[in-house]
Amino acid sequence: MTLERVRSDFPALVPRAGRPAPVYLDSACMSLVPRPVLDAMEEYYRDFPGCAGRSLHRFSEEVGRRYEASRAAFARFLGRSDPAGVVFVRNATEAINLVANGLDWKAGDRVLVTDREHNSNLVVWQRLAAERGVRLSTLPLPDDGSFDVEALERELAAGVRLVSFFHTSNLDGRTLPVREITERAHAHGALVMFDGCQAAPHVPVDLDRWGVDFYAVSAHKMLGPTGTGVLAAAPAPLAGLRPLLLGGETVEWSTLTGHALRPPPHRFEAGLQNYAGVIGAHAALDYLARVGLDAVEARQRSLNARVTQALAGEPRLHVLGPDAVKDRSSIFAFTLDGVDPHDTAVFLDEGYDVMVRSGMHCVHSFYERRGLPGNVRASFYFYNDLRDADALVRGISELLERTGGGASGTSAASSASGRRRARARPRAAGSRATAARSARPRRRAERGRAGSARGSG
Repeated sequence: MTLERVRSDFPALVPRAGRPAPVYLDSACMSLVPRPVLDAMEEYYRDFPGCAGRSLHRFSEEVGRRYEASRAAFARFLGRSDPAGVVFVRNATEAINLVANGLDWKAGDRVLVTDREHNSNLVVWQRLAAERGVRLSTLPLPDDGSFDVEALERELAAGVRLVSFFHTSNLDGRTLPVREITERAHAHGALVMFDGCQAAPHVPVDLDRWGVDFYAVSAHKMLGPTGTGVLAAAPAPLAGLRPLLLGGETVEWSTLTGHALRPPPHRFEAGLQNYAGVIGAHAALDYLARVGLDAVEARQRSLNARVTQALAGEPRLHVLGPDAVKDRSSIFAFTLDGVDPHDTAVFLDEGYDVMVRSGMHCVHSFYERRGLPGNVRASFYFYNDLRDADALVRGISELLERTGGGASGTSAASSASGRRRARARPRAAGSRATAARSARPRRRAERGRAGSARGSG
């Protein structure tokens, strides 16, 4: 598929109301949705709006067939040979909570996470520690993007019930060695779960080959609708989980005094499901298959490299995470000396139609330890083009110029030392942050969009 054809499939990228096509660089938060996914969801509500498994009429039969076809599609996509290991949930957060609250914990059982986990893979374990005596341990990750296998081995040797890590970080784009971590954890008798939200939309996943016990994904990060996610689990660990919810569709039979649960995955899918969302998520997988994950990776890596190289001479810009673009291919996370991250995001949106995310990216613990207010994260996907990357570069360059320091023409400080300086600075300088809020981007002025409440100081 050509890039022009791909972009035409995304209604959100169509220019409207006299404005140019938006530069959407926030796909790590939520990807855009192509027309085939929207069409599949509309088709459900229009042509067979029934309940799966409840009735015998044609609507019910059709939605049931489509629902199970989606389950099989996710199993193939994630490398699970048995579709019964695919449980539909609202999102990866619910999938992680299903595991956290479904295991039979004993006081003293230990959970190991990294020091850069999304809140969804942190606060649930903190609650278990407070309420059930589970011990929560943290594995520090080096700033350079490497992985310390010896540190992992020391933690595992001390006894771990569950290892729960991200696969790819939404913070800085680094990817962990899933298979090696899983093999080492299993050798010590530990279960393994990975948050795959930032990996599955971008790279091939092969859970059976890797031996992963639990893997969580959200469809809204991979072209699908919100409110749809998957827990992909190995048969034995899944069978050992206690369901979060019980009710319709979870039981084989019930009496006034007892009930018998259905086998997995149905015992974990209580009540009426998000059929349109699940069917739409299947269409999203089909669309990704047509594009090809190799093409996805190549596109986002080339765009990240273009931005990284174009801004390499900016001494006030510091990139978070691995130095090599290949190790953070979809994410370009950065700080600007003297400029608040939220001010940067507003400036880019108002002046250049560039949409990025600013703040702590649901990894508050990382920033709290460093005394930082957050950073800016641009995240690329296969529907972005060179014009998007160049718009980001122009916006950042103008903002630096207007807040007291453009490109110096000299090489930027090393990323490692840049990160050290950024961590030492608790807040952006007030005068420059104010300048960023009140600076009037040239493009905004040219379009006559001055005075926007969002951009004013």
